[in-house]
Amino acid sequence: MPKMKTRSGAKKRFALTAKGHVKRKRAFKTHILNKKDRKRKRNLRKTTLVYAGIEKKIRSMITA
Repeated sequence: MPKMKTRSGAKKRFALTAKGHVKRKRAFKTHILNKKDRKRKRNLRKTTLVYAGIEKKIRSMITA
């Protein structure tokens, strides 16, 4: 049986933390930025953790 391949799209979008949680970037930071205030855009720069319900699935995609 061949080895499972890593999902390239997931590999580019997600990263693992030291404790094994999955880190992601926030959405809605690409265009139509005029109507979003400074504080909101600044907070969109930060990373956050993936929802726990799908964390196991994403971890298997990036560490195959």
